[in-house]
Amino acid sequence: MDENRKVRVRFAPSPTGGLHLGGVRTALFNYLFAKQHGGDFILRIEDTDQTRYVPGAEAYIQDCLQWCGLTPDESPVHGGAYGPYRQSERKAMYRQYAEQLVANGYAYYAFDTSEELEAQRKQHPNFRYSHENRLELRNSLSLPEAETQALLDGGQAHVIRIKVPLDETISFEDMIRGRVTFDSSLMDDKVLLKADGMPTYHLAVVVDDHQMAISHVFRGEEWLPSAPIHLLLWEYLGWRSQMPQWAHFPLILKPDGNGKLSKRDGDRLGFPVYAMNWQDPKTGDLTKGFREMGFLPEAFVNMLALLGWNDGTEQELFSMDELVARFSIDRISKAGAKFDFEKAKWFNHEWIKLLPNQVLMPQIMTELADQGVDADETYVDTILTLVKERLTFTADFWEQTAYFFRQPDAYDLAAIQPRWNDEKTAFFRDILTTLNAFEPWHRAELESCYKMAIQAAGMKMGELMLPLRVMLVGGKFGPDVFDIAALLGKKETLARITKGLAAIIA
Repeated sequence: MDENRKVRVRFAPSPTGGLHLGGVRTALFNYLFAKQHGGDFILRIEDTDQTRYVPGAEAYIQDCLQWCGLTPDESPVHGGAYGPYRQSERKAMYRQYAEQLVANGYAYYAFDTSEELEAQRKQHPNFRYSHENRLELRNSLSLPEAETQALLDGGQAHVIRIKVPLDETISFEDMIRGRVTFDSSLMDDKVLLKADGMPTYHLAVVVDDHQMAISHVFRGEEWLPSAPIHLLLWEYLGWRSQMPQWAHFPLILKPDGNGKLSKRDGDRLGFPVYAMNWQDPKTGDLTKGFREMGFLPEAFVNMLALLGWNDGTEQELFSMDELVARFSIDRISKAGAKFDFEKAKWFNHEWIKLLPNQVLMPQIMTELADQGVDADETYVDTILTLVKERLTFTADFWEQTAYFFRQPDAYDLAAIQPRWNDEKTAFFRDILTTLNAFEPWHRAELESCYKMAIQAAGMKMGELMLPLRVMLVGGKFGPDVFDIAALLGKKETLARITKGLAAIIA
């Protein structure tokens, strides 16, 4: 890396739908590198393909980044000195560079209609527009100069294609993969400027990266086949010395490792692949996201960072600050990373345990409100402390704690009745009297009182702990039973023992 060049990286998605977790990981790795080097993280919207543009997708992308804590330094929303940050708003500048390439002999006008190209594809199954056939097709290389000019003057629809050289070795140094080499003879003459005047990805990405002084281009390995065209454009436009350093990230693979993880895999296996819920505005179809499933942004980001990267230690839990401090491109694997949803849930479970209650409280209170519960936050905070280690998602809170807010309406009698006897009935009638007079109603004192009563009755601890739990919560679950009783308070605890006992002996 040129030490004198300011680090400027960009995440450049297309606004065509939901944001795949692979895209978020690309944004994350760009963000971490920029912050580690005191540089800038730029969001650029690549909307040159207007046929695939989906309303609402750009705002959705920005919301996803915001949720993950990946705030751009420059973007369509944040502005900046290198705008506009939507390619559609930069349309006027691209043609001049395409025309410059034509003038210098590196590109040419092609007048072939879509029908003519379709006929070629039918005639030649592996058809590609290249050095092999360009002189047999309708373009400024095969047509006389006067005819070409007449077509241009007459407003004939045309595209501009790059003229890929024959038998050249094109190579670059990838920061992850080392030297990568391509044979130009196997490449086709990609369209640079479409008939509607919009640039293709190939031209726009090079022009924009140059105009925005991008120092490093980090993108998924699916873009590797495009790299030689981009290299040629950097050279042909006279910008080779300013070309960014490149790194191509490994794919995120299906859980079985066979191929790239797709939305269909998530639908089939029951887990999200988008960062947040995405509703297709045309079909109304809803695709669930990690956020709405209950993932914390800290856990989601932590999980993504370790898909293809590690810091060389056994540490797995990283805050954003720790990721910024530890991240390095040379620790990214060349091989694809298998997505493991169980591991993703583990990260969420661990982050629920790590985060202070006040960070989780808004989600918890929303869960309770959805259940029609209006609870005191101090009371909820105490309960959350008791059950945090049992939660995979904050949405699990209600399932784990409903008994703190409502008396059980059913009991796991099968766990108790087979071994129930008159002696136990007598014990619980006596304990009701004992507890009614008992003070102070504190956890440790309650446990001591209950155990002394068991001992005085000449009974075994194991016989009487489970029935008490079932009477209070309805089943064989929950934190320490005396913590539960202390929180419920005397009146509620006695009411539940009375009600539970009646259900058992009915």
